[in-house]
Amino acid sequence: MPTSNSNLKETAGVKVLFFSIPNNFLLQLGTGSLLLGLVGGKAVAQAVTAIGQASEEVFRGDRLPVLPFPETETTSEPSDA
Repeated sequence: MPTSNSNLKETAGVKVLFFSIPNNFLLQLGTGSLLLGLVGGKAVAQAVTAIGQASEEVFRGDRLPVLPFPETETTSEPSDA
């Protein structure tokens, strides 16, 4: 007596020209690319944050050169005392 599983077909997948790509292989490709995208996105976000913090350091006052300002002389009027 044949089993009920013998009538089931193997999961086909995507048929391309003369061969077919199984569904489980497509799932593996999708999972890998998704994980790579998440890890890459996190790395890009950290890099952008680091660049932003470094650009803030450029505009801090303690890193800028001290400019020599001319001193203004104050003239005091003689007081009549």
